Amino acid sequence: MNEPKRIDLHTHSLLSDGALLPSELLRRCAVRGFEAVAITDHADASNLPGIIEALQRVVTEQRDDFGVTLLVGVELTHVGPGSIDGLARRAKALGAEVVVVHGETIVEPVAPGTNRAAVECDAVDVLAHPGFLTLEEARIAAARGRYVEITTRKGHALTNGHVARTCLAAGAPMVVNTDSHDPDDLVDLSFAQRVAAGAGLSEAQVLEATLTNPRALLARILAAR
Repeated sequence: MNEPKRIDLHTHSLLSDGALLPSELLRRCAVRGFEAVAITDHADASNLPGIIEALQRVVTEQRDDFGVTLLVGVELTHVGPGSIDGLARRAKALGAEVVVVHGETIVEPVAPGTNRAAVECDAVDVLAHPGFLTLEEARIAAARGRYVEITTRKGHALTNGHVARTCLAAGAPMVVNTDSHDPDDLVDLSFAQRVAAGAGLSEAQVLEATLTNPRALLARILAAR
């Protein structure tokens, strides 16, 4: 029986502030036993098309290079709440397969209202590191099928326990992502599951956040290709 593999829906390359080319990142993911990875570089109105087009070229021209499925994505970062819906929809229209929104982490000055704008937008897939996520925001995420991130990223991870408790109370689906910027930020499936358990998830909930939920989004994306 094949061992389950890691799916990470939030990473960065040097198309924004990551350290690696997409190819370098994908090779390292392959060595660590990944099934799929979304490269979701930081984006706003200034660079949205360029990121998506660059990643699409990797998908089409280097499809068989890595043994890892590359998902084309962006992370809308420090975008005002009123601009999130329009930019997320534009990203999807341009071909983004995963749209992440940089949530209200406690370690950066993210505009209030960002979390709510993200979970209310049908074009957003993942609300990343949402800090002090409210129960109302989590209930909206649950009702609309938005994934809420449990993160392995230093600083952002300080509120993982709060995020997990709030999502569990609301029934909001969670995914464990790395928000990787450097090679050492990548984690294997075992470590991702330890982080989920550390946030307070039960064994069954850990499996949902690290396997079932990421695979559901991956399957939906691949079916649409």
